[in-house]
Amino acid sequence: MILTARALLVAAAVSLSATGAYAAASNMPTQYQPDPALKTESISQLRARVSQACAITQAKLQSEASEASLNRACDCYAGRTMRSLSAEEVQSYRDTGVFNDTARAKALTALDACKLPRPQI
Repeated sequence: MILTARALLVAAAVSLSATGAYAAASNMPTQYQPDPALKTESISQLRARVSQACAITQAKLQSEASEASLNRACDCYAGRTMRSLSAEEVQSYRDTGVFNDTARAKALTALDACKLPRPQI
């Protein structure tokens, strides 16, 4: 009887602590919040953002590449990507701060055309 009561108390304590941990974790901000400025930026400003993000990512991937070569290749990538996006894909980027699935496919094609390595997803 005492062992059963102890087992029930342990099970209840574990359950309550797990519930508390889940509740605490749900209050933590875990979702990416896009920059509100994306909503009002021009296409050329969005292109500059994409180029800058490319340069940062590529610098991590290609430690031996020069800044000038990355800037040139990332400008190629950003230009090709932004020209290929539909109005809906641009709006999705403005809303979320990331490319949706169809825009991502176009961005990967632009990476290949500009001879940049694809980042691991």
